[in-house]
Amino acid sequence: MTRIVTCGEDVASSAAALAIARAHPEVRAAVGVHPHRAASLDDAAVTELRRLAADQRVVAIGEIGIDLSGRSAPRDLQERAFLRQLDLATELGLPVVVHVRDAGFEVRALLAGRTVRGQLHCYSEGPDELPAWRALGLVPSFAGPTTYRANRALRAAARATDALLVETDAPYLAPEGRRGERNEPAYVALTYAAIAAERGSDLAALAATAELAARELFGARWEPTGP
Repeated sequence: MTRIVTCGEDVASSAAALAIARAHPEVRAAVGVHPHRAASLDDAAVTELRRLAADQRVVAIGEIGIDLSGRSAPRDLQERAFLRQLDLATELGLPVVVHVRDAGFEVRALLAGRTVRGQLHCYSEGPDELPAWRALGLVPSFAGPTTYRANRALRAAARATDALLVETDAPYLAPEGRRGERNEPAYVALTYAAIAAERGSDLAALAATAELAARELFGARWEPTGP
């Protein structure tokens, strides 16, 4: 693992993510408005996201998506924000980081007919749904829940996928062995280890698989930059 992506959830946190990327050459940023913040995506926000995304350290528009857990913005506002940011990503030629919670069918329906590429943040379904997501141009990204003993279907998906990314999703969803603690980026090593074991792979081989997926997904902006 040579680089990491830190994501925004609204305009302010997107600007903060870019500031971190500017300060640390190994960090890249994604800028976007999360479904929880969908009501904040107005014309001014889109203009600011476009301005932030002009920086070569920004590799994606995200986190964007749909969250039907009942703790997010109204669904109509989420769909409006999601579609508008998908259009922005297409305009800028950037991939997306897609948040999906209790909304796999709905997100796939919204993406149908679109040409997208992106990261499927904190993948939470099983192996049966993988072909549909991969056909849409999305790479599943596995977080701490993959390590939980009860998540057999999620581990089966981690074994089955041809391409994957691995993530922290801090500050929640700490991996097995750290559950109940505040999650932090260093704990991604535990998720890597669990996935490598599931795939019958060593850590170096898994890291190479994830690195290849990231390079193909994020393109030239993923490559090393100076301070």
